[in-house]
Amino acid sequence: MLLEVRDLHVEFRTRDGVAKAVNGVNYSVDAGETLAVLGESGSGKSVTAQTVMGILDMPPGRITAGEILFQGKDLLKLKEEERRKIRGAEMAMIFQDALSSLNPVLSVGDQLGEMFTVHRGMSKKDARAKAVELMDHVRIPAAKERVKQYPHQFSGGMRQRIMIAMALALEPALIIADEPTTALDVTVQAQVMDLLAELQREYNMGLILITHDLGVVADVADRIAVMYAGRIVESAPVHDIYKAPAHPYTRGLLDSIPRLDQKGQELYAIKGLPPSLMHIPKGCAFHPRCPMAQDVCRTDEPPLYEVTPSDGERGSACHFWRECLHG
Repeated sequence: MLLEVRDLHVEFRTRDGVAKAVNGVNYSVDAGETLAVLGESGSGKSVTAQTVMGILDMPPGRITAGEILFQGKDLLKLKEEERRKIRGAEMAMIFQDALSSLNPVLSVGDQLGEMFTVHRGMSKKDARAKAVELMDHVRIPAAKERVKQYPHQFSGGMRQRIMIAMALALEPALIIADEPTTALDVTVQAQVMDLLAELQREYNMGLILITHDLGVVADVADRIAVMYAGRIVESAPVHDIYKAPAHPYTRGLLDSIPRLDQKGQELYAIKGLPPSLMHIPKGCAFHPRCPMAQDVCRTDEPPLYEVTPSDGERGSACHFWRECLHG
């Protein structure tokens, strides 16, 4: 097991109250496996990832419970200096907005090279050569010339490739990609996802792909974890979820994907909005928006039921998962 998150709870203390951003999240990733974490904005996807990486702002964030086991070590028990050695070298993160993540006053070569000078003690000349090699590897044309250029001189897709190159620089065991294709057009999205999948196979990395778009992950993920209001509400092998979702929220997300065979029809949308994390509804947090909700949903929080039959481990936090699965 490369990474295992156990019963993680994270909250934010604000003037208006306590926002419970992550409420008992459990998931795991093996070497060479891709886990896609899905959900609307505010579901806790990125907060969970930032906590795993050790970059959560504390305060106002606060980890109230849980364990994060990386290669058998509980990261939450390590000192900051030890966490810093793991970041970049053993686990890395690709952020969704490459332009704001890259330093605008340093060339991309200097930013890529810094990984090798800081972590590997290389000379600037050798680090520059490694930067060119990495840019070639992620298929940036004319890397020898472009290594001297600045982030604003690259297109959005090329900037995202630079972010991927930075994440890969020290050949980490795990990469977390937080909405890596959000700002890109559809063609470039596909290119970036294909590149990530190819590099993952080459390096046998574990990959956590955070997104709100089910259409992006169909061809690259092995497993999917669907989050809502800080909880995982469904977890399953990717093909099981697309074939027959076992939670009404997952079904709603799938129905929201535009389809070529329904051209001209009104696009489905899940009614209502996600709840405030300061006022999560009693019972199932999804019940105010759920077409299947009954009285028990308003009073009793559903556990993550084991869903059968399945090609692999599968769970659904819905009292009526059977009806949803066969509906």
